[in-house]
This record gives sequence, structure tokens and C-alpha cells, in this order.
Amino acid sequence: MNPPSTAQIPRTRLGALEVPRMGLGCMGMSLAYGRPDPEAGVRTISHALDRGVGFLDTADMYANGSNEELVSRAIAGRRDEVVLATKCGITTVPGIGLPRGVNGDPAYIRRSAEASLARLGVDVIDLYYLHRVDPQVPIEESVGAMAELVERGLVREIGLSEVDPADLRRAHDTHPIAAVEMEWSIVSRELEDDIVPLARELGIGIVCYSPISRGMLSGDDAGLKPGLLDFRRFLPRWSRKNRAHNSRLVDTVKAVAARRGATPAQVALAWLLAKGEDVIPIPGTSKPHRLDENLGAFEVTLSDEDMHILNGLTAAGERYGRTGGA
Repeated sequence: MNPPSTAQIPRTRLGALEVPRMGLGCMGMSLAYGRPDPEAGVRTISHALDRGVGFLDTADMYANGSNEELVSRAIAGRRDEVVLATKCGITTVPGIGLPRGVNGDPAYIRRSAEASLARLGVDVIDLYYLHRVDPQVPIEESVGAMAELVERGLVREIGLSEVDPADLRRAHDTHPIAAVEMEWSIVSRELEDDIVPLARELGIGIVCYSPISRGMLSGDDAGLKPGLLDFRRFLPRWSRKNRAHNSRLVDTVKAVAARRGATPAQVALAWLLAKGEDVIPIPGTSKPHRLDENLGAFEVTLSDEDMHILNGLTAAGERYGRTGGA
């Protein structure tokens, strides 16, 4: 299906921010899915802005800050077209970039924000997430530091990523939270029982990373990239043990897609878009034609039967292994 025109892309709000109902996850432009091609990433971000997809998601830990620098190059001269989201709170091994731990200390958050502003080349971050809650620091202290950044005019809105309900409520009591960023897809639905109802009670938008389950639901038979640069090799759902079950699951998605004249990725995104107007998937890609394909999800209408079939799918394997999550 063809992507909608810029004027037809629905929009919603995250706090005071108006955003398209589909964003662009930028992490994979710098790491995780094979050898990165920064120039391809810059071209894809430019294409996204041309298509009206100006909600960009990055983080300070993605390739030790180089992903933020890539985003900075891509949005140069086009800042007014972008709602810019970045994150802090996951520390990495110097020179390697692998996750090492979490840090929610207020002083660390302040330093991280100033460093991200410098790498991004902007005066203000539109949406600043705490990437993971630090169990050693009360959430009120971490969010309090982020609230200070809002007061200083360095951040517009605050978000939390992979948060539990108790911390989300405590955080929102400290300062209004505009968005929670969680993994949500046909095969990753743990948040539906508690986070989704709470977010809606509090008026918090739900930003969904890995909505195509890191490419699994796209039905792309190319599979894993060669070598150890593809972190899916370390994830249980991509293991040899779970491959046969998950391949059958993808076949079901393909069958629904065939009935709708769509691609499997479009079906996966349409399923998520149907969950509510406060749901914003941020599929990642470094290929402009894939971005156009993803936008075609807005033209896909799934029947009640389709939704029932897709709701019944369960993946083999946990979301993450020893690598943790990004």
C-alpha cells in the first residue's frame, strides 16, 4: 500500500508537544543491526522529514553519543520540523558502547542533558526520557532533576522508558510525565495489563519501540545480519531453539497481510495503531523505502477477526537475554 500524504498522517499530543502518530527510531542507524551506514541514516531522516515524520527518537547511549551526532547532522537547518526525543540513564562501557548499568543520580542527569544538547546541536530537547529507572535512586529525585531542566528551558517535556506502574505514578506525582516509551508489538504485550491503563488514567502518551519486534514481524527472510554486530543473535526469540515456532507465527501475520493487500510490517503497525489514538509506534529503519512502507500502515484496516487472530499470537523466548535492553 502507498504511504499517506503528509497532510493525512494523523497527529496526537504528548503533553504540550504535537507529534505524528508514527515516529522514527534512530538507534539502528548507529548500532545493533549490522555494520552501520551513517550516511544512509542521514538520508533516511531527511526523507522522514519530507514525509512529515518529524518525531525522532535517539539516546545518549546509542553508540556512545554518535547517534545523537548523526541526528544533529540530519536535522541541520530543519529544527522547526522536528520533535526531538532523547534519553539518559543507561551507562555504557567506554569505547565499546555496551550497556554497563543505570544511573539516575540528579547530577548525572544534569550533565547528561547538557552533553546531549551539545551533540544534538540544539538549545532545547523536546522530550527527555529517563532511559531506565535507577533502583538505587528514588524516582522522585531523578524526575526532580529532570523537572529542573524544564524550569531552565533546556527540556520541554519529560518521559520514562521501561518503567513499572508504581514508579510511573510516583514520577507523575513529582512532575507531569508526557510519555512512556515501552516495547509494544503483537508479540510483546506485557504492558497492556497495567502500564497502558495507568498511562491513560494519567493522560500519558504511549510511545512504542520495536513495534515490528526488531524485524521479526516484517517477514523478511534475510534474517540476521552477518557477524556479531547484530545484537539479535543474543536475544532468545532469535535463537535456533525458538526459530521454528516464531517462523510459524510470522506466517500467520503474512496470511493476514495477504488478505488485506498489505505487507506483514504494515499489519504489525496497523495492529498497534488500532490500540488507541494515544499510541505512537516508532519503528526504526535506515532505508527510505522501508519508512514509506511503514507509513502505509495508516491505509490498512484490520477486521475484528484479524485482530482476534493477531491477539492470539505468542512468541517463543523472552524479549531480552543477558544483554538487557536499549
